[in-house]
Amino acid sequence: MGIVELFLIGVGLSMDAFAVSICKGLSVRALRPRHALITGAYFGGFQALMPLLGYALGVRFQSLITSVDHWIAFVLLALIGGNMVRESRGGDDEPVSDSFSFAAMLPLAVATSIDALAIGVTFAFLQVDIVPAVCLIGVTTFALSCVGVKVGHVFGARYKARAELSGGVVLILMGLKILLEHLGVLG
Repeated sequence: MGIVELFLIGVGLSMDAFAVSICKGLSVRALRPRHALITGAYFGGFQALMPLLGYALGVRFQSLITSVDHWIAFVLLALIGGNMVRESRGGDDEPVSDSFSFAAMLPLAVATSIDALAIGVTFAFLQVDIVPAVCLIGVTTFALSCVGVKVGHVFGARYKARAELSGGVVLILMGLKILLEHLGVLG
């Protein structure tokens, strides 16, 4: 898997964090740089940690399912992407706290990075070099989360659904690409 594919997966994974970052930006009256940095650190950190944990799990089971790993990668990416597309269409606007404390940020960081755990399992099957992959995903999420806080503060919630929809479509297309490459349809 090349740098472009890893970057696109990083962008796709970060869209949930971006959407929540927009809400965090909406929730504060006086936006300060530390709000964006705290949000970026939590979301970027967990988006890097979760694929690493998933990779560790995937490596343990890799030998058992090598013959169907491309199908597993496709199904996981399609399910995650499909869920993001579905969430972008739903109108469930839950209020987000204006607190940037550990107690407020930790559940959000975990919730927005659960998908990354499954991606880490997929990385193990695809034999991705995990350290650069998780670093790229973490940095991408950090940057987009910082931007999301500012976007939310300035523009409101208008981009939240588009971000989730775009992220979901990217993940579905990446899963399809992996499957088609393995089946020999794409060179």
